[in-house]
Amino acid sequence: MPPACPHGRSDREESSRLRSSIPADPEETIVSHSEVSAGIEEVPPSGVDASVPHSARVYDWWLGGKDNFAADRAMGAALVEAIPTLRAMAKENRRFVHRVARFLVAEAGIRQFVDIGTGIPTRPNLHEVAQAVAPETRVVYVDNDPIVLAHARALMISTPQGRSEYIHADLREPEKILADARLTETLDLDRPVALTLIAVLMLLRDSEDPAGRLRALMDAVPSGSYLAISHPTGDFNPAEMSAAVAAATRGGMTLVPRTRAEVERFFDGWELVEPGIAPVAAWRPEDGRPDDPHAAYYWAGLAGKP
Repeated sequence: MPPACPHGRSDREESSRLRSSIPADPEETIVSHSEVSAGIEEVPPSGVDASVPHSARVYDWWLGGKDNFAADRAMGAALVEAIPTLRAMAKENRRFVHRVARFLVAEAGIRQFVDIGTGIPTRPNLHEVAQAVAPETRVVYVDNDPIVLAHARALMISTPQGRSEYIHADLREPEKILADARLTETLDLDRPVALTLIAVLMLLRDSEDPAGRLRALMDAVPSGSYLAISHPTGDFNPAEMSAAVAAATRGGMTLVPRTRAEVERFFDGWELVEPGIAPVAAWRPEDGRPDDPHAAYYWAGLAGKP
């Protein structure tokens, strides 16, 4: 397996200095923006079908937010009934985002991100974590929920030195993402980019070719780029995950858990960073190895493009 940072561009002392600019806090607060706002009215805005649950709004409900409708809350509750620790898993997944961002900026020298499947803003957001280390970092967020769009435009405020932008698009349309002027005007695709897909590939069935759609994005970025993925799995507790899949199916939401080998295949051709494909709580934990690394039913990994 390659060293921890196969494409690092900073020397060890500089990496240490950058890492120290954000104190690692294993108990950092994960706060949905809507937890401290009025939330949305039960009458949905134009373009939103409130009768169908959406993963971004279900996730918002798990994190204590208010930007969700009855269908989202019902779906969230059904999934929690199947997996009682799901709320804690959602927070663990967000902590993985923060650790990845810190690593990529401080140790790999990354200054550009594309975050696909952003969800409703949750403090700290990816750009806030990255820009706290390197204020010039630029982040493009992508999601297909109009409610996410409304919040992102109001709240995804960048540092003066950097930039954050939002695209209303779907992973199923990688060409649309890559051609969007908000991406091409914000990022330089001739320089390394980090692609982050956190708990989003689970929303695509195998028949929708998630690997092929992801590969279109991977092929568009240069050597030295990175790919971060977290993905739910039935490997740790097959019974609970099967119950969750059944609940999602009944509620009209796609949920496709995948095995470790299936998740690893998404990275084919790229060099996995230590520790490779790991339980999400055990991927470079900042407070030592977790008591039970399998408590959160997600695989996670990061790889660099040779």
